[in-house]
Order: sequence, then C-alpha cells, then structure tokens
Amino acid sequence: MKFTKKLSIIVCSLTTALLHTAVITNTYKSLAQAQGQELIINGGFENDSLVDPNNPKTPNPNIIGWTKSGDPIDTSGIRISNFPNTGNQGLSLGGFSGISYISQTIPTVPGKHYQLTYYLASTEEAPDLNNKFKVFISGKKVDVKNNISFQAYTQYTLPFIAKGRSTQIKFGSKAKYAFLYLDDVSVKATPEH
Repeated sequence: MKFTKKLSIIVCSLTTALLHTAVITNTYKSLAQAQGQELIINGGFENDSLVDPNNPKTPNPNIIGWTKSGDPIDTSGIRISNFPNTGNQGLSLGGFSGISYISQTIPTVPGKHYQLTYYLASTEEAPDLNNKFKVFISGKKVDVKNNISFQAYTQYTLPFIAKGRSTQIKFGSKAKYAFLYLDDVSVKATPEH
C-alpha cells in the first residue's frame, strides 16, 4: 500500500512537471511567433476590388477591416486605387475641405512594444500644395505631415508601447488639389529594448 501511494505521487509529480514544461514551452513559442505576426487587417488594401478598373474616379466605399469617419464629402475621397506601393492596389486619400479618417482597432498586450509601418505617396506639387496627413495611436497624435510635395511611396516607421488590450491605429488626411496615397500598413510586436 505504501509503495502504491509513493508510486502514484511520483507519477503525478512527473506528469505535472511535464505539463508545466509543455505549457511554458508553448508560451515561449507563442510569444516568439507573435513577434512576427501581422496585426493589421487588409493593410495592403488588396481585399477589396476596384469598382471599375477602367475608371479610377469610381469610388469603392468598402475598405475591409477599416472604419471611415469624417464629413461624407471628404470620406468619399477615401477609396481603393490602382496606384499601389506593392500588390495591385493602394488607398487613395482625397479629403478636399476637411480631414477625413480611416481607423482600425487591433489586439495588443499592455506594456508590449510594437512598430507601426506604412508607406505614403503624394501627387500634389507647388504652387497647388495643400495637404495634411496625421497619425494617431490610441487617440494620441504621434505624427503630422503638412504640405507633402510630390513624392513616391516613402516608408515611415513609428514604434510604440501598448497602453491597453486593444490599440486604435488611425490616419487622418486632407489633399485639396490632388491625392495622398497609403499602402502596406503594418503593425507587429517587436522585442523590448
């Protein structure tokens, strides 16, 4: 009887130790996999088709994964375009009178480091230059660009530390005379510094 009791304690202890090792191993594995996991949905704007590929002035009101906000006259300028950084499509930003916005809320871990990357282009040129581009993370304005003269897609990177279990990524734009273009929006967890 004593031997059986000792044996069951040993077996139970070994099983518990193996389970804890498996859980710890999977936790580290999950964290390592999460480092490279993309958190933005439809950051390349490829999930929506052009309404009419032969007429780029026909807007597509759908942008899967993103929420538009602002005056309807300005949000009508936010549409899928055939001017991408990569892939087949990008996002045309053309709020004419006021700032219009697109946003997406992603899952995050409080205190964890992340990196927002996006590509921005401009087709406005002086003297017809009147544009603005803003970036917000969790409601806080983290970057503003005014009067971006003609530029090809240019990469911008903004590191941040999550404050909560979800984080809103938001872009505001206005381009009075031509368009700004956004593509390849990405947020990924990064190692802590």
